[in-house]
Amino acid sequence: MLVVAGLLALGTVASDRVWPQARHVVTIVHEAGHAVVALCAGRRLAGIRLHHDTSGVTVSSGRPTGPGVVCTVAAGYPAPALLGLAAAGLLSTGRTALLLQLFVVLLVGVLVVIRNGFGLLSVVVSMVVVLGVSILAPPALRAGFAAYVTWFLLIGGVRPVYEVSRTRRRRRDGLSDPDQLARLTGLPGGLWVTIFGAVALACLAGGTALLTGVW
Repeated sequence: MLVVAGLLALGTVASDRVWPQARHVVTIVHEAGHAVVALCAGRRLAGIRLHHDTSGVTVSSGRPTGPGVVCTVAAGYPAPALLGLAAAGLLSTGRTALLLQLFVVLLVGVLVVIRNGFGLLSVVVSMVVVLGVSILAPPALRAGFAAYVTWFLLIGGVRPVYEVSRTRRRRRDGLSDPDQLARLTGLPGGLWVTIFGAVALACLAGGTALLTGVW
């Protein structure tokens, strides 16, 4: 089951036809990462907006410079892979029900701070799917779904880093997270892309080891 779920997740992420729709889930987690770290850093969270083109924005207020805003901006790209790694840890110990409950809690938290209609629709649809599987599906299907979502987060955490790398080469608008971090820290945006990629690949490797019983 884990192998089948992994292959399905890989197909979802690799498909140029399916990925644009599936990527909305990654965007939800990406923006949730910004939001959670903003709150932990003592910033005031104004809200999250999710857009049709799979982009999103999390607005918070506070000091315009310093560790708090740096951590907030840096949290987005690693968030899906880190969540996938945590999910793999739960799955490896058989806590499928707890994992699905945590997904619902995450979505409820995002729902509270969504500030546009499309974002609301994206989160509600995701929540309905997770709740439907949690409540109505037989145990084997619940386990398969949880495994698929876990693999999707692990693998899907890699592709956005590749995409932002390509986007930065084509467009020099300075709006990407790596470009913002370059202005905040003085470190090159390309270095931040490398860091994000390293984190995503490390989480994928760690999650794979957990799911396949290597550890």
